[in-house]
Amino acid sequence: MNDFNLDGKVALVSGSARGIGATTAETLAAGGAKLVIADILVEAGEDTAATLGRNNTIFVHLDVTKEESWEQAIAKAVGHFGGIDVVVNNAGIYTSSLFADTTLEDFNRTMSVNGAGVFLGIKHAIRAMRPGGISGRGGSIVNISSGAGIKGSAGLGAYCASKGAVRLMTKAAAVECARLNYGIRVNSVHPGLIKTEMGKKVLAEYVEMGLVADEETAEAAFIGAHLLGLGRPKDIANAVYYLASDAAQWITGTELCVDGGYGAA
Repeated sequence: MNDFNLDGKVALVSGSARGIGATTAETLAAGGAKLVIADILVEAGEDTAATLGRNNTIFVHLDVTKEESWEQAIAKAVGHFGGIDVVVNNAGIYTSSLFADTTLEDFNRTMSVNGAGVFLGIKHAIRAMRPGGISGRGGSIVNISSGAGIKGSAGLGAYCASKGAVRLMTKAAAVECARLNYGIRVNSVHPGLIKTEMGKKVLAEYVEMGLVADEETAEAAFIGAHLLGLGRPKDIANAVYYLASDAAQWITGTELCVDGGYGAA
């Protein structure tokens, strides 16, 4: 079971002040990793870092849409812990709107955070992890996409576009890193609907868009679409943990669907 141990690894998780990101950080820390809580939410991020323990956790401010912010966050992680082994591109936003009602501003904002934010995370993780980088010992990049990055959904055009971009960026980066012998694995995780505040918001907005009659109908439809019911943040965190560990050392360029059977139905 030593391959599942994260002792000695340093992991940065974007968007980890709360929600799935915070649960992922907690799960990685429980496995022995040193954590960099990276988020635009300073107070919540510092609270999460304090909860995990100051000796093995730091908070860094990170706006995933800004290149200089990524450069600073990676540099602080390496400066504090002596290297970086895992980058989890988790930060993202959810946009729901019918195509005919979606503004270009909302589409671009969704693509900026979910698409460009992951692009920059991949870019600067590679720069740090590859031979000759400021860490230079290889590593694992895990990108949080979505079931909506594989399967189309009404009312989620911008979100589907952004998460589909994450899916194929992951594969392109995986091929590139392998061809260049960087020692870096790149994989994506595709959650179904998770029991979070965002999940509740999805149900309410489906009613507002006229796609279902009421929230009870929406909830029943979503639960019915997930063969094993709705997921928990911990389900996603466990998948990230596996891909971050040496137990997944022969896995790169894959899309791990953690969706309760949503994609199979």
